[in-house]
Amino acid sequence: MNQVRLNAGQWRSRVLKFPDAEGLRPTADRVRQTLFNWLGQDLTGRCCLDLFAGTGALGFEALSRNARQVTMLEWARAPYQALLQNKAMLGAALADIRQQDALQFLAHNQQRFDVIFCDPPYRKQWLDQLLPRLPSHLAPAGYLYVEAEYALKSGAMWQVVKSGKAGQVYYHLLQSATPASEDPA
Repeated sequence: MNQVRLNAGQWRSRVLKFPDAEGLRPTADRVRQTLFNWLGQDLTGRCCLDLFAGTGALGFEALSRNARQVTMLEWARAPYQALLQNKAMLGAALADIRQQDALQFLAHNQQRFDVIFCDPPYRKQWLDQLLPRLPSHLAPAGYLYVEAEYALKSGAMWQVVKSGKAGQVYYHLLQSATPASEDPA
């Protein structure tokens, strides 16, 4: 089993174990630290969605920092089972872990989230499918965190608030380019 260590909060230094799986890339420690510096260390009251939970590092890190609730989606069986085991090990009652496809979830779920984590498998055009669907799932003034194999640019739909690069990974913090008052949903 592989492992990743949580950076901060109530579960600081706790280790999450996860199996080898195709396309599974844990978010690097320093990238997670940067992300949570951008979001603020305390996520009290925020509701989060992790579309491709994988190791669970982003979702469990958010819960460790007092997020109100985190929905974690993982389609692959072995990582999904590891997420359930890590949830039990941490006693993470506020983690809603589902073995479900991200697009199916978005098609049937109307909930809005304060923070959405999106780190899909590379070279499968997931972002082309997801980015147009995500504004209706983001709360006003909410944030979308995206990891990709290429840099994203601000456009009609999304404003890049912050971005960085670590190795071959580009990471971004986005907000909807449409002000909340103009949001049709």
